[in-house]
Amino acid sequence: MSNKETQSPGAICFGLDLETDRRSFELFIRCLASPDLLTRLAARLESGEISLLVDQITRLLKRHLSHNEYHRHFLGDE
Repeated sequence: MSNKETQSPGAICFGLDLETDRRSFELFIRCLASPDLLTRLAARLESGEISLLVDQITRLLKRHLSHNEYHRHFLGDE
C-alpha cells in the first residue's frame, strides 16, 4: 500500500489491533482538523456538545502528556 493510500480516509479502520487503531486515530484526527470541516462543524455544535468534546480531549491530554509535553506540543510554548 502506498503512503498516499495509508493517508486517505479510506485507510481508517478500527478494531483490528492497537497499531492499526493508533494509525487510524491519527488519520481520523488529521481529517477532522481540516479547516473547512472544523468551521462547518463548529457552526453546528451546541454548547453542551462543545463542552463535552473539550472536556474529554482535555482529560486525555492530561492523562497522556507530561506538563512539558502539553506546553510544548499543544500550546506551542518553547
